[in-house]
Amino acid sequence: MLATTLFLCLPVPALAVSSYSIRDSYMGFQFLDTWRWETEDDPTHGRTNYLDKNTSISLNLTVASNTSFIMRADNVNMVPPAERGESKEPANILPLRPYGDSLIMLDLWHMPTGCATWPAFWTVSKAGPWPHGGEVDIIEGVNNNANNLASLHTTANCNMTQIREQSGQTISTQCDASYNYNQGCGVSFTKRNSYGRPFNLNGGGYYVMRRGECGIFVWFWSRRDPSVPPEVSQGLNTVNPDPSFWGEPDAVFPTDSCDYPSHFDAHSIVFDLTFCGDWAGSPSAYNSDTGCPGNCIDFVNNNPRAFDEAYWEIGSLRVYAPNDDTSK
Repeated sequence: MLATTLFLCLPVPALAVSSYSIRDSYMGFQFLDTWRWETEDDPTHGRTNYLDKNTSISLNLTVASNTSFIMRADNVNMVPPAERGESKEPANILPLRPYGDSLIMLDLWHMPTGCATWPAFWTVSKAGPWPHGGEVDIIEGVNNNANNLASLHTTANCNMTQIREQSGQTISTQCDASYNYNQGCGVSFTKRNSYGRPFNLNGGGYYVMRRGECGIFVWFWSRRDPSVPPEVSQGLNTVNPDPSFWGEPDAVFPTDSCDYPSHFDAHSIVFDLTFCGDWAGSPSAYNSDTGCPGNCIDFVNNNPRAFDEAYWEIGSLRVYAPNDDTSK
C-alpha cells in the first residue's frame, strides 16, 4: 500500500494534474446567513469573551456589506479584572458546512495585529474530539509577528521531513499534538508581509490551502505581488494550482510519513481572535523584546485603544472541490 501511495503522490511540479471547481463562495452579508458564532470558553485560556451573532452586530463588532465582512474586538471599554464575561469581546465563527478534500481561497484585506493579539484562520475536524481528525492552521501568529506560521496538529504517528519543496522554513516536524506542548509541525513563511502589520500595510493579500491524500499545501501572495495568479486575484470558478504559474508553495505537508485518511477528516473552517492565552501571553512571546509592555492581561484590561487594529476584514472566501470528486 505504501508503494502505491508513493507512486500516486508525485513531487510538487505534478500538482497541475488536478483542477478544482467552485463549491461555495462567501462574501459580505453571506457570512451572516451561512456561518455560526461560537460562544464557548476559549480553549487556549485567552482573555476573551466570544459573543453571539446578534450581540456582536448590536455592538458594531460585526459589520457586513456587499463586498466585505468585518469582525473586530472591543476597542472602547476597559476590562475589569474579574470574570470571563467581562473580558475582551472578539468573534469566533465557523461555516455550517464542513469540507473534506478541497481548495480554500481567502481574499483578506486586514488581519488583527498588535500586542496581546492571537488571530488564526484554520480548519479543524467537525467530528473530533480534537486532535482526532486533525487541525490545519493556515494563518496564525501573535503580538507583533511579521511572518505567518502554518502548522498541523494531529494524533500520533504523523511526521514531516525537515527538507521540503517549499519557500518557508521548517520549524518543527512532529505533528502529534501531545508532543512538545502541542507545538505541532510548523512552517514559518519567509515573506515578511505574510502576517500582521506588514500584511495590512501592503493592502492584505491572498491565502490558498489545498488538501488531499498527497498532502496539504499553503500559498500566500501579497495583494501588490505581480505574480498573483489571475484565477486567485479574480476568484475564478475553476482553478488549477499549477506550480509553474503559482510558484512553490510557502508550506508543504506531505503524507509520506503521515497516513492522511486516519489523521484528517471533514473540517470546519474557523476565523477567530483571542488575547493573551497560552501562546500570545506566554513570557517567551509577550515581552519587551517583542515590543509588548508589562503584563499581557493588564495590557488587555487597561488599553482598549491599543486594539484599534484588532480586526479581520474579509473580501471573500471561496471553497473549491476537486473535479474528480463525485460528492460535489
